[in-house]
Parts: sequence; structure tokens; C-alpha cells
Amino acid sequence: MTKVRHVLGISGGKDSAALALYLRDLYPKLDIEYYTSDTGRELDETYALIERLKSALGRDIIEIKPIEENYTNAESNFDHFLELYGGYLPSSMARWCTKKLKLEPFEDYIGEEPTISYVGIRGDEDREGYISKKPNVQSIFPFRENIWSEDVIKKVLSNQCMEQVWSLYGEVLGENELEAASPYLTKKIGLNFTQKQKLEALLRIGVKAFNQVVFQFLKTTDYPVGKLDSFPLIENEDIIRLDDVFQILENSGVGAPGYYKKLEYEVEINGEIQKGIYARSRSGCFFCFYQQKIEWVWLLEQHPQLFEKAKTYEVDGYTWMQDETLEELAHDERVIAIKKEHYLRTHREQSKSAKSWQDDILAAEGVGCASCFI
Repeated sequence: MTKVRHVLGISGGKDSAALALYLRDLYPKLDIEYYTSDTGRELDETYALIERLKSALGRDIIEIKPIEENYTNAESNFDHFLELYGGYLPSSMARWCTKKLKLEPFEDYIGEEPTISYVGIRGDEDREGYISKKPNVQSIFPFRENIWSEDVIKKVLSNQCMEQVWSLYGEVLGENELEAASPYLTKKIGLNFTQKQKLEALLRIGVKAFNQVVFQFLKTTDYPVGKLDSFPLIENEDIIRLDDVFQILENSGVGAPGYYKKLEYEVEINGEIQKGIYARSRSGCFFCFYQQKIEWVWLLEQHPQLFEKAKTYEVDGYTWMQDETLEELAHDERVIAIKKEHYLRTHREQSKSAKSWQDDILAAEGVGCASCFI
């Protein structure tokens, strides 16, 4: 069979680290290459996690370089591309940082070899992961009930492939099981029966059966998984959620990235001092534009030198946030206002969650809505 590479990108965040440990423990025979792409603007906690993970895996984590070291005099990889973009800061509308510092270097690193890329999107996340435009790269999502990427699902469940999928299910299921699955297998996708509904129905019939069918289907295509003699993940029915990720990291001794540690802040609410909790919510550059304002306050108070560095990028009208500069955010009265808003919003969400839980309990008991008793 054709040699297929197995790769896993380490971002320095919790999910990719947990995925590396999870696959190592469950599938030690998988020869996985671990890689990371350093922007040069990560938090110290990110680099510390990567070092701990190297030790736990007993394997090196290859650093992919977006540019040759002798090609630029810029302070970091990020600064090199910022200069090329004329000082135009990345944003949700123009994520050139992801493209130039992550995606393009990854695809150059892979080349033309058939490659399976393992991605740590959790089972409790409602989003699709990046699908490479290179036909030799296939993404797999081991933490989800559906491990296959959207492009694979679209192909397998297309109306044009119904007969082929029916035939493959006939090889996997017993007669009674096949009869039970028949209404879904023979129903065309349309306005009244979406691809999502068909996928969910087939997963309910059996995750392993569905995976076996997809695996056999892929053998008739050029997808990298189809080039394998066997693929152990098709037997896995695990769904890994947020709490599971933290448990994997804790049990391994690697631990979660330091920036997830919840720290207390004080804020005055109605004349009384209250204590809120803040932390960073994601990996990425210390000046990531996806940060919430409370996370910018966290950076200001926990890494003041990095906050000052982030401020230096705001020139010529370019800012990390559309409505506010970091200079304005750092004013004492603004910091207090952000903490107050965060504290109140957090407690409103907690109250809603508690009320929802109370309503569920009362409904289960046949009592009615909790609001009836207010």
C-alpha cells in the first residue's frame, strides 16, 4: 500500500495537546508526526506547555518555519508578514496571520505525500475544522462522534452514491439491522431531509457501522485514509468534551496551559467589593484579535510588558479592536468598567443556567415551570 503520513499540529492549546496524548495512549502503533508553527508572538505559557508535552510524548515536535531564518531581519515571523502587509493588522475579516503563519507553512511542510491530519475539535463544539485545499491531505476529528470532515460526508451521503452506500451497509449490518436502516439509506437528501439529518440518523444506527462503511467507500477514492489497509479509529465511539480534555491533561502530568488558570479580580458592585474570575480562553498570539476585552485586561495585569508590546502595533489608525485602542482600554476607569461588565454578565449567565437546571428538574417531576413559584 502507499505510504501515508500521520500528522498532528500542536498549537500550544489544551485541545491539540490532549489529542496528542489521547492518540498516543489508544493507538501507540500510529506513527504520528507532531509539528508546531511558531508565530514568535505566543505567550510564555504556550511554549512551556509544548516543552512539557515533548517530555510526555517522548517525541520531538517539529517546528515549521513560515520563512527562512536568513530571509528576514524582522523581530518575529509575525513582524515579517506585518511588514509585507504594510502594517495592516489581522482581523476576523482579514486573517492573514492564520494563512501565512499556519496554513501555508503546513501545506508546504506536507508537500504532495498522502497525509492524514488529526484535528482536536471536541465533541461539544459546533464547528467544522479546516479542510486543506490540497487533495492529498485529509482531516480526521477523533474527539467527535463523526470523525469525518464535511467534504467526505458530502460525498458519501450524496444522492448519487445511495446505491453504493446501501451495498456497503449490506456487508456491515445483519439482515434485521439493514431493514431498520433502510428508510434512511433509501431516502434522498432534500429540503425535507437534510444531510445533517441523514448523518445523525445513520450515527444513531451505529457509529462503528457508519465508520466501516465510510472507510470502505474511501477505498474507491483518492483520499489518504482509503490508501490504508486498516484504520483503527473506525472502531472508536468516544466523544471527548471539554471536561475530558482537562482530565486527559491532568492525568498525563502535562497539565493545562498556564493561561487557563482562573485568577481573581476585585470590582465594586452596588457599594460592595465583589470577586470575579478571569483567564485567557484560547491559545494564540498574545495580541490575538479574537480576545474578549476582559482578556485584554488579563494581559494588561498579568503580562504588562506584552500588553505594552501589543500597543506598539497600533499605528496609522490600525487597532486590534474596532471600537477602542489599547491605550484607551488601559485607563483605570475603563479597566474597572470592563471588570464590572464581565462580573455582571458572568453572574447573569450563571443565574440563567441555574434557572434552566431548576426548570428541567421541575418539568421532570411534572410540576411545571420554576417561574410559577416566583
